Amino acid sequence: MGPSEGLWDPCDWACTRVLRAGLVLLLLLESAMAQTAAPKVPCGKEVVSQNLSQPGYLDNPVVDTGAGFMSLLVQSFLNTVQPNPFPQALILLLTTDNVSDPATIKTVRRFLRYETGFLVCVAIGVLYIVLMPLVGIFLACCRCCGNCGGKMYQKQTSSINCRRRAIYWTLFVTTVVLFAGNVCMFKSNEAFKVSVDSGQREIVKTIDNIQTYITNVPQQFTYVVNASSNTVNVVTNNLDDIGTQLGSHIQKRFRGPLQPAMDSVVLLEQDAGKTNNLLKELNRTTDQLQLSVNGVQDNLSAVRDKVNQTILKPACINCTGLQPELQKLTVDTTFVIPDLSGMQTAVDDIIKANLKSVADNYLNSIPQRITDDTMAFTQSTKLQLKSIETHISQAANIVPLTELTELSASLDKVQQDINKNSKVIQTANHTKWGVCVAICCVVLLVVVCNILGLLLGPAGLRPKEDPSKRSCTTNCGGTFLMIGAGFSFIFSWLFMLLVLLLFLLGGNLFTLVCKPWDNGELLQFIQESGLLPPLPNNVTLSEIHRDCRKNMPLWSTLHLFESTNLDELLNVSKYTEDILQKFESSGIALSTITLLSPEVQNQLRDFPAKLKELNFTTAREQLTNITTINLNTMAANLDTIANFQTNLGIQTELKGAATDLREIQTKMEKVVFPQVGNLSSLIDELQAHGVKTNETVATVSSDVGAAQDFLNTDTTLIVKAESRVFLNCQMQLIDAYAHWAKLMITEELGRCRPVSGAVDTAALLVCSNMVESLNAFWFSLGWCMIFFIPSIICSIKLSKYYRKMKLSDEFNDHIVMNPIPRATVLQY
Repeated sequence: MGPSEGLWDPCDWACTRVLRAGLVLLLLLESAMAQTAAPKVPCGKEVVSQNLSQPGYLDNPVVDTGAGFMSLLVQSFLNTVQPNPFPQALILLLTTDNVSDPATIKTVRRFLRYETGFLVCVAIGVLYIVLMPLVGIFLACCRCCGNCGGKMYQKQTSSINCRRRAIYWTLFVTTVVLFAGNVCMFKSNEAFKVSVDSGQREIVKTIDNIQTYITNVPQQFTYVVNASSNTVNVVTNNLDDIGTQLGSHIQKRFRGPLQPAMDSVVLLEQDAGKTNNLLKELNRTTDQLQLSVNGVQDNLSAVRDKVNQTILKPACINCTGLQPELQKLTVDTTFVIPDLSGMQTAVDDIIKANLKSVADNYLNSIPQRITDDTMAFTQSTKLQLKSIETHISQAANIVPLTELTELSASLDKVQQDINKNSKVIQTANHTKWGVCVAICCVVLLVVVCNILGLLLGPAGLRPKEDPSKRSCTTNCGGTFLMIGAGFSFIFSWLFMLLVLLLFLLGGNLFTLVCKPWDNGELLQFIQESGLLPPLPNNVTLSEIHRDCRKNMPLWSTLHLFESTNLDELLNVSKYTEDILQKFESSGIALSTITLLSPEVQNQLRDFPAKLKELNFTTAREQLTNITTINLNTMAANLDTIANFQTNLGIQTELKGAATDLREIQTKMEKVVFPQVGNLSSLIDELQAHGVKTNETVATVSSDVGAAQDFLNTDTTLIVKAESRVFLNCQMQLIDAYAHWAKLMITEELGRCRPVSGAVDTAALLVCSNMVESLNAFWFSLGWCMIFFIPSIICSIKLSKYYRKMKLSDEFNDHIVMNPIPRATVLQY
């Protein structure tokens, strides 16, 4: 079957249709998969993917001042004094009632009943304050009058030693208890000083953290809102570059089906180019061979004429027999080469058709065509994107930025006040510390006097010794005991007054502030009392504090989901649906092209006929005849005849002709024969390449036909599918931003651990440090004041056993006296 018949083979036509149907089915499947899977596949580079950056906060752990060493004891006492629950309603009445209103008196009575425990303690304290100086004055007056121990006389009895030892050990235990209380006073005073000193630094750090938080929340929110602008800009840039981006995908989809046709076209152009080169080389070689043969013929004609002249001479012997051979001494100089113009014209037509350039120009024009077709859609979509950006920016109303700004200004003022009064606070703290140290030293002085009395009294005491003759050491011990009692009388009522004031202050701070703070009642009261503006969405301070301890975002902490429909605010589907509808209505129309015009098809169809017209049979016979010429035989005959000649001139002429023939033969072998071989090879190659080109033409016709069918049937489908994928990608970027923004607002924006940290720090500073140390101080001081009473009694009574008496009692030997060992022997 010839090549031309193979172009329209029914089998090839059927295979082409099956291939085209398969391509259409594959395209439909890919289009459906692209439309269904597009939302699940990341489209390009994500505009925003990182979480919100959280600021770095100052590390401000509260300094452990050791103020809680007596907290359990003090709190147990205060809970006993005040067992009533936190009086929320009562405090609200006290803060809202008018003083002149009769209901206020009733409220005050309710408050006094609530403070019954404190009032009882106050009454005891007032009784102490009143009685202690009175008792001291009465005792001093009695002593001055010689009564109540003023009389320097001690009656000796049999139980005197037992009484002295009992009083001694009672005073000893009392002194130990006083000393323990005094140590607690020193420690609590130092703890309060450290609490105040460190509290200023910690408050400043806490305010800095709150300021950082307040500053960062608007920045985070601005970042989330600005990310919408970035997303819109990216989508806008993609729409501006729709020709390049969408066109590249369409080109990629087209190249698959078009590639076989383009490859075969390239192969055809290569074959046509090679055929063109072979034809040109054939013409050139033929011309060279023609010139060479013409030269050989001229030389042979000259030699033949010379030989004819020589053999016609009468003196030439036996030369007439050369006449027939001389007639054969010729070369056919006219080559019958088939006309190559038709073949050259067909090849030139294929080259001029430039089929690959047609397909390349079509593919390269797709981006600009898409840009032109979508210009109106792109402009309207940009306006829609601006609407989306404006819609998303309305989320600024979610976070109360104005309240945060006002709070920041208030914190700045607080921080300025702290810095301004820092020196005053430090001076007052040191002054208070010094006063308390002085009070502690006074109590310590009483303890020291008791200890000296307890040490010196027994040191020089002899049980059987006359009381009027006691040693100076023993007398000094009794004097120290009296001095301690005197200091106790002088300062105890003043210190009890201080205890009473600090007790009312510290005790009520614990019961009305620290204790309800710990169980959450204080936050509830603050919210219900109206001291703070109403919180949004019925959220409570306790809930805020609990959520902030968990570092929850503002969205869940302030229950913003109850007042803000974030899904509606970030719902961009209505915009994206509108964009998709406009895109569907706009449409992109890529007109198809004709890869093979009818003229080119006719040229390809005629190419096999042109190839058949090339008949090189005659030319091959002529070339064969040239290669069979052998002039050496004729030259040998001339030499033979020359040898029979007697005429030297004729002999020389014949030998010269033989030499000329050999030279011509040599030239033909060196020049003409290679040219003949080259021409013969070119003819073979041209014929073989023509057959190959004929097959390539058939392949081109088949592949280009399939590609043409693909373009005619599937161009619109591909354009729609790829356009929808591209647009879905852009909409996916917007949807991804909306999802990211929702995630950031609901889970990352304004994590409020610094707020709860500030509140907890304030509670630790006030309650765990300052109030605890303050309560420990007044409790220790009150403890000492209570034990001053047995200390005074025991000191006055025991001093009579150590002081030197002015009057002596009769001493009876029959009275069994229990000797008191010396201080160096006894262990008190």
